[in-house]
Amino acid sequence: MNRPLIISDCDEVLLHMVVPFKQWLEEGQGVRFDLTGNTFLNALTWQESGEVLEHADVWNFLRSFFDTEMHRQMPIEGAVTGINRLAEQADVVILTNLQDQRRDMRARQLADHGVHAEVFTNQGPKGPALRDIIDRFRPSRAIFIDDLAQHHKSAAETVPDISRLHFCGEPIIAGQIDCAHEAGHAHARIDHWFHALPWLLKELEKDE
Repeated sequence: MNRPLIISDCDEVLLHMVVPFKQWLEEGQGVRFDLTGNTFLNALTWQESGEVLEHADVWNFLRSFFDTEMHRQMPIEGAVTGINRLAEQADVVILTNLQDQRRDMRARQLADHGVHAEVFTNQGPKGPALRDIIDRFRPSRAIFIDDLAQHHKSAAETVPDISRLHFCGEPIIAGQIDCAHEAGHAHARIDHWFHALPWLLKELEKDE
């Protein structure tokens, strides 16, 4: 029988993203980033005029951040220890919504922080990518970890047998995002690795 499989997102699950992105924007890009009461795409305003950035400008800044500023991203508390503990009992891969040319950059970034795992890139809902990964590994059981509710919905619709943990380790946004567990698309919502790791280990042992 093949090993169990953990399929984990990266940003806000393993590494902080919103905070270093905000710091970079406000330090030198002339942009204010305030998520209070705003969606992500409406949270960026020009410091000089106060006008909301066009969505194309937001995406351009995101691309620039991931091209040049990934060194700013530091691990979520407990993430490196937690994911490496899981790797003792399961295969671990990363499924990240970055363009394909950034896959190797993400893998190196994670390795620099002590996480050595194969990285899969994706654009859009993650359900189809999860199905492809599961078809490749054919695990005894699989667990999906992600910070965004829409990806859990996609997973629930595409690979309903996968265990799904909604996890957002960034406190400034954890309370503002939609909850996949409340929507019925995730099996649990836990935002701290100290509590998430026991839940994940228990999930891995269910069929043993």
